[in-house]
Amino acid sequence: MKALVFVGVERVALEDVPEPELLEAGDVVVEVDAAGLCGSDLHPYFGREVGLDPGTVLGHEFTGRVVAVGSEVESWSVGDRVVAPFTTSCGWCELCRLGLTARCAEGQLFGWIQGGVGLHGGQARRVRVPLADGTLVSVPKELDDDALALLAGDILSTALFGVELAAVGPGDRVGVVGCGPVGLLAIRAAFRRGAEAVAAVDPVADRRALAERFGATVGAVPEVEGTMDAVVEAVGTPEATRTAAGLLRPGGRLAAVGVHTERHLALSPGELYDRNLTYAAGRCPARRFLPEALAMAVDEAALLGALVSHRLPLTDGAEAYRRFGAREPGWHKVVFLPGD
Repeated sequence: MKALVFVGVERVALEDVPEPELLEAGDVVVEVDAAGLCGSDLHPYFGREVGLDPGTVLGHEFTGRVVAVGSEVESWSVGDRVVAPFTTSCGWCELCRLGLTARCAEGQLFGWIQGGVGLHGGQARRVRVPLADGTLVSVPKELDDDALALLAGDILSTALFGVELAAVGPGDRVGVVGCGPVGLLAIRAAFRRGAEAVAAVDPVADRRALAERFGATVGAVPEVEGTMDAVVEAVGTPEATRTAAGLLRPGGRLAAVGVHTERHLALSPGELYDRNLTYAAGRCPARRFLPEALAMAVDEAALLGALVSHRLPLTDGAEAYRRFGAREPGWHKVVFLPGD
């Protein structure tokens, strides 16, 4: 079958790869209807994260229909329409029971194989899903847009996680640093938790325009410095961390959901202490948030549809990585349609 695979730094190719098979009794195979290109896919693409084996099928955002079922799978049948979070999870280990499904003792990240060990991703015609009963979620019948369904499995769940980490509540003034897809969705997630106002920061003009469409106010950083109760940082750079901290009032709460690859935190312990700031970070337990994310996708389908800027066949994959990675104007959320 055809799939987008990692070749090397800034090199992605459409190649023929073996068909996925049921390897364990708890596996299913999903035929992919839509697969996302995520900002975190760019970390190995640009070499910011290292260790990914060449030949790994990329992608950790996908939705589709079950086409094969392992002998011990109880929840799924052939033909079921499903969406996956970006990691698998068993659903019964201590971490899963605590709701930290992204750190499941048996879990794996889709689209990451290192040293021959790991799991291929969903930017392909079909994908194997281990631990299917604990991992997959049914797509609501009301959500007929596959692109919106896949948003729930990663970026929409991450946005909901970000506002939870930042303890956003009724009446809060919330800042969002970074108006890529996660940041834009964090604007909507903050309002769903009762935020009074959301201020968004991004250097890219068309992203700022989208932030306004999503309900945020956009202005110069000095106008809102030191005024926010909570900030969601959705970039993953030291500069974004410092910008986010600067927006907070004393006692404010900073949630970092951007993937950071630097060796040291951009804030010193003394800065956190002197301003009584709370800093929280971590990988989103997307499986826990998927039901809420799907409900939000149904409620706000018209607005969220504006986030999807490109729906492309896999044959356009290499060019899409290049242009999305360059942050070209208009490239917001890219969705691959493997059947096209």
